[in-house]
Amino acid sequence: MSNTSVSHCTWLGISCDDSGSVVEINISRQDDYYYRLSSMNYSQLPNLSSLRMSGYYLPNIIPLQICALPKLRHLHLSTNALIGELPLCLQNLTMLEVFDIHDNQIVGLIPPELGNLKRLIYLDLSFNSLNGIVPYNFSKLKELKVDLPRSQYEFATWHVPYNFNKLEELTQLYLQGLLLWIHSFGIGNLTNLAYLCMKGNTFNGFIPSEIGNLKSLIYLDLSYNALSGTIPTTLGHIDNIDLSYNYLTGKIPGNLANVNYGAFIGNEGLEKTDGSRRMSRVVLMTIPIPLMAISFIFYLVLRHLILFRRRMKSAQSEMIEKNGDFLSLWNYDGRIAYEDIINATENFDIKYCIGTGGYGSVYRTQLPNGKIVALKKLHHHEAEDPSFDKSFRNEVKHLTEVRHRSIIKLHGFCLHKQCMFLIYEYMERGSLFCALSNDIEAVELDWSKRLVIVWDIAHALSYLHHDITRPIVHRDISSNNILLDNNMQAFLSDFGTARLLEPNFSSNLTANIAGTRGYIAPELAYTLVVNEKCDVYSFGVVAMEIIMGEHPGEIILMLSTLFREDIMLHQILDPRLPIPRENSIARSIVLVVSLALACLNSNPKLRPTMKQVSEAFMAPKLALAKPFYSISLAQLQGNNREVWWEGVSKENSSSPQEYQGS
Repeated sequence: MSNTSVSHCTWLGISCDDSGSVVEINISRQDDYYYRLSSMNYSQLPNLSSLRMSGYYLPNIIPLQICALPKLRHLHLSTNALIGELPLCLQNLTMLEVFDIHDNQIVGLIPPELGNLKRLIYLDLSFNSLNGIVPYNFSKLKELKVDLPRSQYEFATWHVPYNFNKLEELTQLYLQGLLLWIHSFGIGNLTNLAYLCMKGNTFNGFIPSEIGNLKSLIYLDLSYNALSGTIPTTLGHIDNIDLSYNYLTGKIPGNLANVNYGAFIGNEGLEKTDGSRRMSRVVLMTIPIPLMAISFIFYLVLRHLILFRRRMKSAQSEMIEKNGDFLSLWNYDGRIAYEDIINATENFDIKYCIGTGGYGSVYRTQLPNGKIVALKKLHHHEAEDPSFDKSFRNEVKHLTEVRHRSIIKLHGFCLHKQCMFLIYEYMERGSLFCALSNDIEAVELDWSKRLVIVWDIAHALSYLHHDITRPIVHRDISSNNILLDNNMQAFLSDFGTARLLEPNFSSNLTANIAGTRGYIAPELAYTLVVNEKCDVYSFGVVAMEIIMGEHPGEIILMLSTLFREDIMLHQILDPRLPIPRENSIARSIVLVVSLALACLNSNPKLRPTMKQVSEAFMAPKLALAKPFYSISLAQLQGNNREVWWEGVSKENSSSPQEYQGS
């Protein structure tokens, strides 16, 4: 990419100045070609000011040559499967203003030298495996938006320096997902702070009263911690607040009475004030009552509305006492009420319906704030069926407890006999099954995107099985329950049949076999024992389906015996895609198929765990000892898999024996 010719200035994602010198590279995984970070000649890009390469999933280390770009101001390398540590030479990028490297596999500590980047205003190191202490000399930076590291696979202990309060220009501070211990760092001095998110960190003690002194604060999230004591009245000026799932006690301050009660759920010691009870009803209305009536007509209008609300409240109270319903509405935006949902869907008009699932219909809904969401509504006749009702509530229970980037996000819910619905993040591309069934979308879903989907679902299942306090078995892993956003990123959905794994073996017995035909582990037919190996089997089916472009029914039937030697790997690949030419793609396909075959073992004890599968995908890919065209399924089955990794001994190989689970 030389500056001596201007032909490169017409390339997709390349921007040049008037002299033909490259000043910006902006390439994402949607583009038609790939660049390896290590193969670029950075010495020929002296005027490069912005480098954005995201979503390439090409395992590599951050090349040291990047440190020699004197004019670089923006560096975005997110979601590239980068490994290794952050190079110390990054301190040489003295013009750097934005550094975003989230969602990689970076390890080690943050180099203290990064604190010398005086122009840095935005730093995102989240979703990596970093650990240790936030460098003290970060406090030299006066304009910094921080999203501190949080690993998606494991918790780590982080310490915030005592002089963090010197970041007086700080406007956004996110300490989320793994901060287990924190010094008191004078948060009250961060007077320009507008957004403060410190959720999921097991903070204990009282809510610092000085947070109330932050007059610029408009967003506060302290949910999923271990905070105790009462809620300070000084927080009343904050527009958006979430204190759910702590150990708070006492009364909710009167100046927070109009906040959605979802912001306080999970605090058993909190007393429900009249305001909070009112906010937990199906119909949520906030009617400002002025201290003095401006006119008699205005008074009559208010009086009419108040009487109407009282009648509705009385009716709802009677219904609650009669039915014993669990009610909760809305965890997304406290200002969006039940009637907004009715209006947005025109009372659930069929024209907004985009699909029908096992126990309800799904609607595409645009909320008053412009957000488009998916709404799953349980049908009236199904709400009266105890099994459907249980599945619906089960989905709410599990999705409010899990947090993973590849698990569908639950924005809110309403559980009531008259109307039950869930509010999800809307997935533009629909299900993976639909994408694979459509020839145009299947071609768009190229090998790199398909591999990423396999990896993402593997990591999500590993999280459910191994990284939360009470493991969850999904029980219905299928291509229909994997949803795709506009960037073809995959999200695991539909937790209606999910179950918590109990340490007591007998507690995991089931009277009903849940799941989708063709994805259910065969042993369930005679053992009726639910465990994580059921999900492992279903994952193997989905992984093969992604590679083949169709359900692998015939392959599964052949697994009862050894594959014939003449069934070649390349012959089962989705014919709508070209045979992979890049070695990295070919190696990854071999790994996926090898692990998928191990997951499909009829003996659940011989299947790998999802943690082992996830770790195998994260490990460096070894070179193939033979050409891709010459590899057969028989060679990837059983004990022979280690042969196809060059220079790998039997002890170090990723053979199925290594992944045997108990």
